[in-house]
Amino acid sequence: MIQVNKISKSYGERVLFEDVTFSINPRERLGLVGRNGHGKSTLFKILATIEQTDSGSIHYPEDYTIGYLQQTLEFKGLTVLDEASSVLPELEGGWKELHKAEEILLGLGFLQEQFSISPLELSGGFQIRLNLAKLIISAPDLLLLDEPTNYLDIVSMRWLTRFIKNWQSELILITHDHDFLNRVCTHTLGIHRKKIKKLEASTEKFFELLAQQEELQEQQRVNQEKKIKQTEQFISRFRAKSTKAKAVQSRIKALDKMDKIEKLDDESSLDFDFNYKHMPGKTLLEVNDVSFHYPEQEEFLFKDLNLTVRPKDRIAVIGKNGKGKSTLLNIIANELSPLKGDLRVSDNTKISFFGQTNKERLNTSNTIEKELLEVTPNFNRTLARTVAGVMMFEGDDALKKIKILSGGEKSRVLLGKIILNEANLLILDEPTNHLDMYSSEALKRAIKNFPGAVIIVTHSEGFIEEIANRLVIFDRGKVDVFEGTYKDFIRRIGWNSEDGQGGKESSKKSAGPKLSKKELRQLRAKKAEKLGPIKKQIKKIENEITSLEKQVAKDNAELVERTVSGFGQKEAELSKDIADNKARIEELFQELEVKSSELEELLSP
Repeated sequence: MIQVNKISKSYGERVLFEDVTFSINPRERLGLVGRNGHGKSTLFKILATIEQTDSGSIHYPEDYTIGYLQQTLEFKGLTVLDEASSVLPELEGGWKELHKAEEILLGLGFLQEQFSISPLELSGGFQIRLNLAKLIISAPDLLLLDEPTNYLDIVSMRWLTRFIKNWQSELILITHDHDFLNRVCTHTLGIHRKKIKKLEASTEKFFELLAQQEELQEQQRVNQEKKIKQTEQFISRFRAKSTKAKAVQSRIKALDKMDKIEKLDDESSLDFDFNYKHMPGKTLLEVNDVSFHYPEQEEFLFKDLNLTVRPKDRIAVIGKNGKGKSTLLNIIANELSPLKGDLRVSDNTKISFFGQTNKERLNTSNTIEKELLEVTPNFNRTLARTVAGVMMFEGDDALKKIKILSGGEKSRVLLGKIILNEANLLILDEPTNHLDMYSSEALKRAIKNFPGAVIIVTHSEGFIEEIANRLVIFDRGKVDVFEGTYKDFIRRIGWNSEDGQGGKESSKKSAGPKLSKKELRQLRAKKAEKLGPIKKQIKKIENEITSLEKQVAKDNAELVERTVSGFGQKEAELSKDIADNKARIEELFQELEVKSSELEELLSP
């Protein structure tokens, strides 16, 4: 167990967290959440002993090793495989189990032919992947992963998901992809209002409970203010009356002893909608037999691709990195010209494009306000300031120069520019990279609310599952348009690199002899026997959760009412009941998740 005791960390007057205590138990996998700039990466550096706390202590077990994914790159191996295997222990005779390094490299998307090249020949993204591979191969007791998903494609993400689920030691993960956190983590660790809370819950449940606690605190504060006002009125009214002197003094002492409940500061959150331009037609654009490769390449990235984009389409472009996803978006956005074929764009189509290189086009000498002002109709300064505020650059923050902004802040500026443009087709290339979880969720809501069409590249399976109704898939050495959701694709086809692990076709390949009709009937009958009891158990769990949540709401209301007149034995009992019922609700949600997985497995083809 790792025990963190009353640690605090500040930079000048800026307090990140103070008097924080929590523990990390064996085999726990924690998702670390919190707004950008609130101390997540700093906490990682403290746990990795790279930075020191201002106060408090951290106790590790004896001979405990810590692995921390850093963005700094320093390679000593002559080849990629040399570098990856450099952290493997030497066995008797001086040999190493290279197959372990090879397996992890392949899982993270490296090709066999890349094993023998120099790490310096890799792209920046693959160099980060090599760092991640080395870290995993070294098998530390505590694995600290800070945004490992930013440089992974969707296939590598699926491999990493399976790997982390099987991780036998402790792990803490920072990522803006809350679906990924929920898939792999056992607990949520949240930095909020300079404190750190740990819960055995999903990120959604964590924030829901946090919101409930803050709502209760605000209700208690309002009631306390009413009580203070009533007490002050009593003191003022009867201060001069000698017959009430004792009662007045008693209330004065009570006020002096009272712990005042402070009003919570509002926390800035991204909340916006894209600016829609009405589209009267049925087709926004058509991609006709489009083919492309770069001059230095011989093989086409895609060939004879056809795609029709209609209003309300949500098209996810998915596949491994380096296969042409971003190139395709650049062609659709008219940033590149196809070598063959053409695009037919409707006269009424208006495109807004968020590209991976677009942030580099921001004028670094501009302020945020000026950068937004340049795309504001009629140079409307009020509108530019409003959008700056929506993008969380309030007041004088809008006067910051672009050159001093972080990657996430530049992404928000670019989103602000896109919001100011009227559009009916959004083209978004990895828009969540460098955004925190709150901003990513706001972006997802804005995409869902957008009346026009969206074409998006993202490695987040949860994001794709929620928004996409069509797919453009780079896999098996070609590009296909898939009419359906991502879940349909995984169930019916699956990824080529995962044959035997998922997908209808791949499961057929490894399923052995084909079952007869009689055997299929018997199999279905066995499944049906199990379905009934599982459905009953799920219903029972759901009913108990509903009942307990109603009781918690009732007890909360009574507790708020009672705190007006003080806090005694009954209030303490109510607080304990609320805590016990919330704990039971958490247990029930975990039971529900297990039973739902069993049901889904039985219902799958």
